[in-house]
This record gives sequence, structure tokens and C-alpha cells, in this order.
Amino acid sequence: MYRRREQKCDQCGYIATSKGNLDRHMANHTDEKPYMCGECGYQAAVKSRLSCHAKIHTGEKPYKCDQCDYCTAWKRDLDRHRVKHSNEKPYMCGECGFRIGHRAALSSHMRLHTGEDLYKCDQCDYCTVVKSALDGHKVKHTGEKPYMCGECGFRTGHRSSLSGHMKLHTGEKQYKCDQCDYCTAWKEALDTHKVKHSNEKPYMCGKCGYRTGYRSALSSHMKMHTGEKQYKCDQCDYCTDWNPDFITHMSKHSGERPYIYMCGQCGFNTDYKSTLTRHTKMHSGEKPHVQA
Repeated sequence: MYRRREQKCDQCGYIATSKGNLDRHMANHTDEKPYMCGECGYQAAVKSRLSCHAKIHTGEKPYKCDQCDYCTAWKRDLDRHRVKHSNEKPYMCGECGFRIGHRAALSSHMRLHTGEDLYKCDQCDYCTVVKSALDGHKVKHTGEKPYMCGECGFRTGHRSSLSGHMKLHTGEKQYKCDQCDYCTAWKEALDTHKVKHSNEKPYMCGKCGYRTGYRSALSSHMKMHTGEKQYKCDQCDYCTDWNPDFITHMSKHSGERPYIYMCGQCGFNTDYKSTLTRHTKMHSGEKPHVQA
């Protein structure tokens, strides 16, 4: 039987099933983004990504699930959604037993064990295995907020934050829990909610065996072992591993009093960590504690 030849990236080891997919992947290694959205200023390295982005503005959702009411503008999201119906998790980590339904997700997970850092900031010591995370980090240095909401003028430096924010206007709650009545506009919030039903803790620290149901919690935990303090002040010797603390510190130099705590799902801002904690429970479905 004929077997399609795999295409491999010579910079990070990524394997593609076709030359076209490899060409699109290679764009991730350059900073060139020649394709720009005329609506919001979003820039893309490849034309196909701009086409996908445009669907945010048009509201077009041609990909529909044949087992429920879910529909989306992107085929890859539909493919990921369908795994939820099958509950299949064929990809397993040989280090800790973590299982996932998506090959790409397993590749990202494996880097937690190897400590492999591919993308490095040229202005500080920050490094990450995800290019989009580096792009998001760089905004902290530039202060740019190119993405603007046409409804209320909200601006952000992250495309994902704008996408999440827009759902506040539409009232859309497309992600539904299959075990209770919970529904939300954000997939990340649904994933967080589902952990409560399963009690699964697939993310494990290779240093001490600590386990958690949340990848972000593992990332924060790992800093205890590495002593990493990626946020460094360029005006004094202060450094920290926590971005809100860094922003608070920088305000002492500038004299400004910024909103330091921001919700990564909808763009909500507040001066107080406790307020943000209460706010995020709206996304997760968790009922806030009320004192008698």
C-alpha cells in the first residue's frame, strides 16, 4: 500500500502529512505577517489563517456536528469537538500516563517533561514552547493593543481576548456540559468545569509527583522547582514570577495606577485579585462562597 511521505520541520521536529501543511507551519518560525484584516488589524503569516479569522466578523459557522447542535467556523474545532462524543483518548504520554484525544495536544504536553524551549523573547529571559504564547508575551513590552471591539471600544493586545470579549455582546453559550445543565461561551471554562465531574488529574510534576487537573496550575507549580522569575524590571533589580505583581511594581516607577488583574476569557479588568477570583467563577460555573 502506498504510504504518504511525512514532511519534517528542520527547526523544531514538527511532522506534517503534506508539503502544504509544512509550509504553513514554517510561517510560525518567522515574524513576517503580510496578511492583515481590514476590520480589526489582525495580521497573519499565511492567507488561510486570515480567511479563518474573517469568520469572526461574519459570524459564519459552516461546520456542524451531526450528533448535537454544536457548530463552528473552523473544521479543526469540529474535529476536536467530535472526540468528546467518542470519549476516545488514543494518545498517551509515556512519562506520566496522561491521555488525550489529539496528537498535537500530546506533543505540547511532552514538552512539560523535556523542558524544551523553542521560542525565546529577545527583550527578556522569557521562553515558551508555544509561539502564540511568545506573541502574547511580547505585547507586555510594546504595550500595543491592536484588537478593538466594534461594539464598545474595548481594546486588547491578544486576538483570543477579543474573541472571548465579543461573546459578552452576543450572549452566545455554545459549550454545554454533557453531565449537567452548565453551559458557557468559552471552551476553556467548560474544560475547567468538567474536571469537577471526573476528578481526573492528568498533569503531573516530574520532580515531586504533584498532580492537578489543570495545565496552568502545573506550570505555576513548576516555578517552585526552577526558581524562575521571568518578569524583570528594567529600572531596578526587582524580579518576580507573577505578572500582576510585576505590573504593580512598575506602576511605582510610572506613578500610574493600572488595572492589574485581567480575565483572560473576556477582558474584564479590576484592581483586586479577589474580585477577579469571584469573576472567573462566572465562567467556570462555580458558585461563590457566601458567608452566613
